[in-house]
Amino acid sequence: MTALDPTSAQTVQSLYSHHHGWLRGWLHRKLGDACDAADLAHDTFLRLMGSSRLATLNDEPRALITHIAKGLLVDHWRRRQVQQAYLESLAHLPEPQAPSPETELIVVETLMRIDAMLRGLSARTRQAFLMAQLDGLTLQQIATQTGSTLITVRRDIQRALVACMAVAD
Repeated sequence: MTALDPTSAQTVQSLYSHHHGWLRGWLHRKLGDACDAADLAHDTFLRLMGSSRLATLNDEPRALITHIAKGLLVDHWRRRQVQQAYLESLAHLPEPQAPSPETELIVVETLMRIDAMLRGLSARTRQAFLMAQLDGLTLQQIATQTGSTLITVRRDIQRALVACMAVAD
């Protein structure tokens, strides 16, 4: 992140001093956890510092602050769901096969990137990709089941694979 110009730094400092307590309380009510609320409030102001909309704030900045915080809240809940699903799958493994905490963190981060990549695909592309990868269907089988042409399925799979490669970089 680049350094803020003095005017922007003063704006963020003023916003922080006037709205941080309110934001942390709002997030605490949403999350039920003071530590997570403090973390997300901190992250909200970090995002605000990097926002191009900082210079155009009007007399009611809470709309932008709330918008940023809601996005972070959704990301937090999504991460928690992915992490919970992963931990539930680990519970079925024998103790010696359970991964280390470091490996768990890497896996959850990877799952979050995959989840974001899948959400970025169109519904048709995502469906074709998952049918190929998870169900092991051929392109012809996917075309038959979805009512698409073979060339459309091939293009959808290619789009999904390109998105996978972009995530891997």
